[in-house]
Amino acid sequence: MSIEGKEAAISEPSLNQQGGAVDLNARRRAALAEIDNAKFGWFHVKACAVAGVGFFTDAYDIFAINLCAAMIGYVYNMGNHKGALTANQDLGLKIATPVGTLVGQLFFGWLADIVGRKKMYGFELIIIIIATLGQAVAGHGPAVSIIGVLVMWRFIMGVGIGGDYPLSSVITSEFAATRIRGRMMVATFWSQGWGQLAAAIVTIVCLAAFKKQILNDPVNYAHHLDFVWRLVIGLGAVPGAVALYFRLTLPETPRFTMDVERNIKQAASDVDAFLQTGGYVQDSTPAVTKVAAPKATLRDFRQHFGQWKNGKVLFGTAWSWFALDVAFYGLGLNSSIILTAIGYSAPSSGTPQHIRYYSLYNNAVGNIIITVAGLIPGFWAAFFLIDRIGRKVFLGINTSLDGTLADRPPFSAQPLQLIGFALLTVTLCCMGFGYHKLKDNAVGAFVFLYCITNFLQNFGPNTTTFIIPGEVFPTRYRSTAHGISAGSGKFGAIIAQIMAFKLKDRGGKNAFVPHILEIFALFMLTGIFSTLLLPETKGKTLEELSGEDNDHFIEDTPAPHGAARV
Repeated sequence: MSIEGKEAAISEPSLNQQGGAVDLNARRRAALAEIDNAKFGWFHVKACAVAGVGFFTDAYDIFAINLCAAMIGYVYNMGNHKGALTANQDLGLKIATPVGTLVGQLFFGWLADIVGRKKMYGFELIIIIIATLGQAVAGHGPAVSIIGVLVMWRFIMGVGIGGDYPLSSVITSEFAATRIRGRMMVATFWSQGWGQLAAAIVTIVCLAAFKKQILNDPVNYAHHLDFVWRLVIGLGAVPGAVALYFRLTLPETPRFTMDVERNIKQAASDVDAFLQTGGYVQDSTPAVTKVAAPKATLRDFRQHFGQWKNGKVLFGTAWSWFALDVAFYGLGLNSSIILTAIGYSAPSSGTPQHIRYYSLYNNAVGNIIITVAGLIPGFWAAFFLIDRIGRKVFLGINTSLDGTLADRPPFSAQPLQLIGFALLTVTLCCMGFGYHKLKDNAVGAFVFLYCITNFLQNFGPNTTTFIIPGEVFPTRYRSTAHGISAGSGKFGAIIAQIMAFKLKDRGGKNAFVPHILEIFALFMLTGIFSTLLLPETKGKTLEELSGEDNDHFIEDTPAPHGAARV
């Protein structure tokens, strides 16, 4: 519908009696209705693709270090001089990124609500590209260890990755039609699985390219591995570079233009142009009238989230993500056990270069199997079900934002996040309490439980904890609150990795692993209760979920003499 059509559709009582201008609230609702009811089109594909490439890059860069850490140890003969990093060096490499990600999620989440989504989108990708290339060309010298240099670059890269979480989620949700919003957000987030898969495939290809040199050079084979790990990490900048132009040219979301910049006319023009062409046109109309609308301030933030009906939602999204990431990242502790069980551990005999080459190769192949067996199918299942059964429904009974029962028949749907947390509690309890029996007598069952756990994480809370914070908060705090929720999750990931590092060998090699799995199960149980604080978002517009009075969201103020009206 064109601007003229929208204006004609607004009833006569909506006109301002003093100046004959179109009522701003009515015009705002008309523009939002066009977005919420739009048919699936190229502009939806573009929004998902531009956001998804960033998550592909994020997952690739995060996962690549897990495959390359051993190579770095071989090349620089670190730690115990047996070609391995020390435990502290390995932890430093792997924890630097989540620490940076936590900082980026909070900082970019706040900035995107202050200066706009468009101004920040692409900037975080530039940080990722620069930091990735910095890792690929990092050097080692008498005054500085390459581990220190890599830790620095990975922290910086993490800041960029952290910015991608709130920006991609919020931009996708604010452009999406209501009936397909869940699938669009899953399509953005599932790029993580493909990024992990790509990192393992690229590692295999790079190892194969240098196979002859590595196996036939018993003295300097580590020099050839230096090429491999730099290629694997450096190639992570390619998808980001491809997506950079499209991110920098992606227009501002109409909701930010209306609700934060408070320019209703420009936003209405933007909606028409975007739905028709996938781009925007700048309105040439002179300065607009100022309007009174809720504005993001520290005082307003405290007042808004100080109300239990709003504060409980922020706590629910933050704790759910925290609890999930404790197990999601900590579960990687068992990957070596699983790889050994399925026959992809390091070979036990052969020349040193033969053992090291095939240990690296098997590690990459084994991770492909784990990713294909659990992670990616979980994303696909979430994609097909998210807009059919909802994000969070308890026994088919929805609760509204004010806590009252919504008008839904019992057992009309099943919950993704609740069922995910509940079944993860069960699988992790089975793996923890039955660890030794399963590992010694039924290793196939243990591998199956591990893959099912990965599936359930992506089918349920790993996906929904990303989606729900991008839907349930008002526009002026949507990115900030998403950043707080995502940052809580990353804090959980940091705790999980440190906990695994400090506790797993307590009492002997991997002796404490069963108890760590039991601790993870307890966190999954808490996720059930935090999920109950959240509203169901399926089938509701972002404005309905914000809990604000959208009929009187904007109050028109008298315009200065000669100023144009919005």
